[in-house]
Amino acid sequence: MRRTAVITILACLAISCSAQVTFEEISRNPHLAGNNYCIYPDKEYHQYTEAPDGKRPFYISHYGRHGSRYLSQQQAYDIPWQILSKADSLDKLTPFGKDIFRQVTIAREDALERNGELTELGHLQHRHIAKRMISNYPEIFEGKAPVHARSTTKIRCILSMGSAIQQLLTVNPELKINMDASKRDMWYLNFQDKQLQATKMTPTAKQAYDAYTVKREHNERLLLELFNDTAYANHHVDAGTLNYYLFKVASIQQDTHLDDRLNLMKMFTNEEIYHIWQKENAWWYIMFGPSLLNGGTQPYTQRHLLRKIIEEADSCIALTNPGASLRFGHETVVLPLTCLLGINGYDFQTMNLEELEENGWIVYRIFPMGCNLQFVFYRRDVFDKDVIFKVLLNEEEATLPLPSSIAPYYRWSDFKAYYLKKLDDYESR
Repeated sequence: MRRTAVITILACLAISCSAQVTFEEISRNPHLAGNNYCIYPDKEYHQYTEAPDGKRPFYISHYGRHGSRYLSQQQAYDIPWQILSKADSLDKLTPFGKDIFRQVTIAREDALERNGELTELGHLQHRHIAKRMISNYPEIFEGKAPVHARSTTKIRCILSMGSAIQQLLTVNPELKINMDASKRDMWYLNFQDKQLQATKMTPTAKQAYDAYTVKREHNERLLLELFNDTAYANHHVDAGTLNYYLFKVASIQQDTHLDDRLNLMKMFTNEEIYHIWQKENAWWYIMFGPSLLNGGTQPYTQRHLLRKIIEEADSCIALTNPGASLRFGHETVVLPLTCLLGINGYDFQTMNLEELEENGWIVYRIFPMGCNLQFVFYRRDVFDKDVIFKVLLNEEEATLPLPSSIAPYYRWSDFKAYYLKKLDDYESR
């Protein structure tokens, strides 16, 4: 009995410590709570582990999300603006509410007719990523090395690809670029699996999500800060809707040129920001992660992409100078692909959403704007059949659920055997 009690206490302490670490991280940088709106951690220098046995890099296979953008739907700007505009016309806003209304108006006007479009920061992120890629692995991009680049048909992805290629050509104008963005490639660049989509928010998942989020709803305090008439606010304002969209508008400003002029995050306390993040973190886990609440199969939406990566790598390994395969798409691909691969433990499965943080399932570490996965291949020479590789998540060395005596490097033969079996087992079901 006492042993059980001790174990329970230790488990609670572990959860509490993990939550405290995340809370402190978000309190230091509230923009992290924006999750997929976070800006890319644009570090100039990354420390990498030296490859074993004289192996040298010879090929890169990559998938990257587009860079920073505006909110993709106009209603995200319109809904909070309309609520605050009506209240302002009736003189129902506090001085603080009037200032927030002013800032929301500026953000809305700046984003007009630019829904989902790449910002200048988005271009810069991809130029920097490409610059580091060619600087870190110059052997891959020597002379007339081929670069095979493909993008989804979204303009923000095409422009991200263009910025990356422009940077590569600035460093080496001799590169042989093959670049395209076509519906023909959408079956693997951004596959829409209708069968899996229909099973995302099952009744079981919704019940668990609602129970998790209801404890983290904090809408009334901000209403009192914004409106000077409590009766008006209670009868005419949906506090949950207003807070949701205000936070979206606040979060996206880090991706625009207005970040230094606006301070919409000041609306929320650290505790509110943290709880908003928790709700979003759990939502992403259910909708795109390996949650057991809906069967744990959502990451298999990226099975075609993973097979494509494997097939193209095998073809390129047979070449003397294969260069690079670059692909540009979306966070809704990077996230499930990361989970499918089990990178850094993101294949963690549970039915208890309270266990996410203690097990390191923190989604903003996966898919900021410009997020990317890079598979960097190594061998001694073209005759070396013992090909190894490492995987980088946002340019940081990452782990895979594979045995390896040379980690963070892995043998390509081991990777292929493990993941092709995993895909075959799923598809046979």
